[in-house]
Amino acid sequence: MKHTLESYASALSALGHDARLCIFRLLVRAGDDGLIVGELIAATGLPASTLAHHLKTLVSAGLIVQERDGREVRSRVDFDAVRQTIGFLTSECCTGVTLENREEAI
Repeated sequence: MKHTLESYASALSALGHDARLCIFRLLVRAGDDGLIVGELIAATGLPASTLAHHLKTLVSAGLIVQERDGREVRSRVDFDAVRQTIGFLTSECCTGVTLENREEAI
């Protein structure tokens, strides 16, 4: 998937909500195994419908993936997408900004 400024902004925006950030961090700790919805409900205390809304936002932003695991839905972090987003944020570190290219930096 080719990332654009809009897709990076979407990913960062998705993490800008306390419940989604909590869910995302739980999934990071779970690693490649991820967590099923029931485990996320138990860990966060969120109602199922609220959790589903937040998971949908994280999936739409490309930060997590979901797949069926029997009767359950397992969510896991798309670590490659997260690495690309972090790379985007830091890719121009220490390159300097001069008055000539200041508008490009914004």
